Amino acid sequence: MKHDWIIDVLSDLGDYARQNGLSALAVQLDDTRLVAHIEIASREEEAHDGLRLHDWLDRPGSRRVGLR
Repeated sequence: MKHDWIIDVLSDLGDYARQNGLSALAVQLDDTRLVAHIEIASREEEAHDGLRLHDWLDRPGSRRVGLR
């Protein structure tokens, strides 16, 4: 996957936030990392009618904030 680096960066930032008591930032970075995984997978699976980011975000109980 050519986008692995961005997932690694987000993970490292989340680790830093947790280690330095920035818990709200750590949670936000975890959410951001999840969205990145989904969006990357969506783009890779688009031709195969797989997972799409907006389908996931529109599910009941999603915590979408300002996306779209």
